[in-house]
Amino acid sequence: MVRANGAVSLRELARVVQTSEVTVRRDVRALEAEGLLDRRHGGAVLPGGFTRESGFPQKSHLATAEKTAIADVAAGLVEEGEAIVVGAGTTTQELARRLARVPGLTVVTNSLLVAQALAHANRVEVVMTGGTLRGSNYALVGSGAEQSLQGLRVSRAFLSGSGLTAERGLSTSNMLSASVDRALVQAAAEVVVLADHTKLGTDTMFQTVPTDLITRLVTDEPPVHDDRAGTELQALADQGVQITVAGATSGASGAEGGPPPGRQGRRDVPLPGQRGRHPGGPQLRSASLSGDGQPPERGARVADLRRR
Repeated sequence: MVRANGAVSLRELARVVQTSEVTVRRDVRALEAEGLLDRRHGGAVLPGGFTRESGFPQKSHLATAEKTAIADVAAGLVEEGEAIVVGAGTTTQELARRLARVPGLTVVTNSLLVAQALAHANRVEVVMTGGTLRGSNYALVGSGAEQSLQGLRVSRAFLSGSGLTAERGLSTSNMLSASVDRALVQAAAEVVVLADHTKLGTDTMFQTVPTDLITRLVTDEPPVHDDRAGTELQALADQGVQITVAGATSGASGAEGGPPPGRQGRRDVPLPGQRGRHPGGPQLRSASLSGDGQPPERGARVADLRRR
């Protein structure tokens, strides 16, 4: 599976071979010892994966349920009439599909997939950057893309990447993509990172968004035994990043008659020291952690939110 897809998650492996993630994790360690693959947080990649970037077909099959839940919650952060930038990636593509129903929205993007998802949305204006097409992820990169973003100012940027750590922030494996993402960040008052649990604790070559510029992280619920993800989330929260955990029961389709995006399966985790980095910028809506509608107790720790 790793040879075919470039990367695979432990959760997907456990589902395919019908065994527990604990067993899969042990077997992946054995394969790594034989030099057949490299372990990454929540999954495995081909050897040398630190510098290797999987293409769109491979990424689109990884953590699909988690990306859907994250996109549902992220869509609930977007207001009518807002102007935002959306970067390239499979998770941001899922977000774009849900933004088609937000009236008066303006979306600036360098992603052909994001633009395609919004192409038939009558109430959404799509503005594309210039640049050179990078076929592996259908994104426009290079000086043309960066120059077209100069002088732009929007309320929020929604970005994804290859890895996220509290130490370095968001990172990616490609230099050109990283450079455009940094330009997108400069155009936004707030930065929202969309990253599933497999990217937490993973560090790749090129930093795109340092931790102190990340306003909010929208992620999914880490597996029960994934202590590293919980630790990384706590470290991010300690540095002031607002953490929103999308539950597996999040309304994925946003179908007519169902709950609106971002209203189910969502947990906002306010922790001491979290700050708004852009005074005067738009305030993100928050939801309750508890099922009874009461706000979470201040000082709650992210690590305590994992399933028991």
